[in-house]
Formats: sequence, C-alpha cells, structure tokens
Amino acid sequence: MSLLTRLGGHRLFGGTPEAMWPVARPMVPLVMRFLVPSYGYGIDRMPAAGGAVLAANHFSAIDPALVGIYSRRCVYYMAKIELLSVPVFGEFLRWTGAFAVRRGEGDRDSIRVARWAARAGHVCGMFMEGTRQKFGYPGPVHPGAAMIAIQESVPVVPCGVDTFQWSLSNRRPCAVVMGEPIDLSGLPANGRGYKEGAHVVEEAIHRLWRQAAKAVADGFPEQLPDGTPRTPPPRRRELIRVDGEAWPREPWAAEPLGPVYPGPA
Repeated sequence: MSLLTRLGGHRLFGGTPEAMWPVARPMVPLVMRFLVPSYGYGIDRMPAAGGAVLAANHFSAIDPALVGIYSRRCVYYMAKIELLSVPVFGEFLRWTGAFAVRRGEGDRDSIRVARWAARAGHVCGMFMEGTRQKFGYPGPVHPGAAMIAIQESVPVVPCGVDTFQWSLSNRRPCAVVMGEPIDLSGLPANGRGYKEGAHVVEEAIHRLWRQAAKAVADGFPEQLPDGTPRTPPPRRRELIRVDGEAWPREPWAAEPLGPVYPGPA
C-alpha cells in the first residue's frame, strides 16, 4: 500500500469510487482540454441506473480518460496491471474504480471483479481488443465484454473512439460516439453465445468508430448524419452517482490486484 493511501488520501474524496468520482471527475476535463480537442456524441445513451458494460475500441493511451470524461457515470475500468502499479497515478486510478488485469493470461480475478461490478449496479469499462491497435482501424475483439453482460444480464453500451496516432507530440482532434445499449439476454451463456454477442458488439463499435472519424474530419458538426447531437463533457451537476453495492473492502488495500472480491454466484 502506498504512502497516500496509508495517510488516508482516498477518504478526502469520500472513500468509495462512486463518492470520489464526482469530486475528482471535474478536474479531468480541465487537463484534457489542453491535451486533446474533442467532442462527444450520444453521451445521453448511457443508462442512468443499473449495471452495464461499456465496450470501446482502443487506439491511444488517452482513451480511458477521453471516454471517461464523456460518461455521466463512474466507469470501473479493467486496466492493465502495469498502469495501476505507477506510483500516485495508478493509486488515483484505483481510488476511482479501476481494477487490474494481467494481459495475455487467463485472469479469473479480473473477470470476477468485472462481473461483481456489473452485478452490483456499476458500469464496467472494457476495451474489447485487449490492447491498442496500431493500424488506424479497430481490431478483432475478445468475447469478455459480451460474456460479462450475458452472465450478469446487463446491457452493453458500445462506444467508438477516433484517437489514432494521438500523442503528447501530436495532439490531434478526437471524438467519442456512444451507441444505444445492446441487450444480449437472448443469447445462451456459453461459448457460442459469447462469440455471437461479441460479433454484435463489434459491428456496433465499428459503425460508431466510423461516425467518430467522420465527425473529426468534418470539424465536429453539431450533429451526426443520424441526428445524434454533439456535446461537451458533462458538467458536475449532470453527473449521475449510482449508490449500488460498494466495494466489499477498499480496492486499494492490497497489492497488486486489490482485494478478493465476491465471485460469481
């Protein structure tokens, strides 16, 4: 446990991700405004209550923060363990709901946490390709997001981001487009159902990514061709705090993955 947590720094924000997020979240757009000119579309499509899986494509290190500032709800991100191990920064991410995944391994701990978050009424954020894509278009997706949504009977909110080649030395304009929630409850809770669900979500993400790329190319029009309005990041009064089940114990209290969360029922 790091020094900031030992000193009780997390309690300054309320002690739980849902309580800390509305306090910490308004600070992020101020930084992002300098780092990346951007707009969001369809941000009101995020369900106002209940569990959900936010599934997006992944191009740049800026993606989690960019998607996060356009979400009216706290997003419990599945993040690579190397990121959460960064002093201070990684600790702050844990305070606001991020939890670790070991990439390239069958990480049952991270899946249990993701299932718990969705079941407890929170939004679990996942980048479906598992890693950043290097060729300018979304890559093949993994079935994890669909699996969690099917097992926990929650919708998937697809999200397309256009951030390819963004970097600190190339602060190009970027866009986020959220889609309508997808109900996968009619699919079986087995490998075939997870694969079919992933395909449905993949198609939606690709469509939304194309819309995001066109919005950037067109200079951020006031609305997309389908009528979806352009919006800036939500203000603090527009944020939605969902008092679902709190973390069973503080998620920053143990290293490197956090606590032992409840497993599937």
